[in-house]
Amino acid sequence: MKVPSLILASSSSARLRLLQTVGINPIVMPSNFDESTVKLTDPKKLVEILAQAKAETIAKSIRKENSSETLSDLILGCDSVLVVEDQIYGKPADRQEAIYRWQKMSGQVGELYTGHALIDLSQNKNLVLCRMTKVHFSPVNDQEIEAYVATEEPLKCAGCFAIDGIGALFIEKIDGCHTNVIGLSLSLLRVMLNSLGYQISNFC
Repeated sequence: MKVPSLILASSSSARLRLLQTVGINPIVMPSNFDESTVKLTDPKKLVEILAQAKAETIAKSIRKENSSETLSDLILGCDSVLVVEDQIYGKPADRQEAIYRWQKMSGQVGELYTGHALIDLSQNKNLVLCRMTKVHFSPVNDQEIEAYVATEEPLKCAGCFAIDGIGALFIEKIDGCHTNVIGLSLSLLRVMLNSLGYQISNFC
């Protein structure tokens, strides 16, 4: 089987770095999908649908531009949300919201859901899976929260923190896949590639 080009349908620098860490250098094509158009209260379904929509947006564009050609691209779409006390959180809108969220998250246990969608154009196959990791947040005082939010790191992240950045200072432990919290479960990606007939080493 010919190894396809891997396209990352995301502008996330964290996801790109994760892939590059294991030797994968994908083609980056942000989907710019409007996430506000999808309203669901089930976090697993929400991230799966959003990941699928992002990947499908790029797939449609590729099919349209190359309608007469045999396509061999493999498109990866991802989406993450954090759930704390049954409330779903994506990226905060501004600093005030980020401060409010951290006041709620302090000392709590959150569930970080990441949806993963792979569209294999060569085989006309579509695979969508979700992984959840529990995140135990340290008790954080208002001064620490305000200082962290002032770095603007939380404004760029689903769940209002980056475990691969300054946010690691405020995480006591996690239960589950570490890279899933960053935005892409590498172990789940390997399983998904195997399901489509590929080895992850083919892309490294």
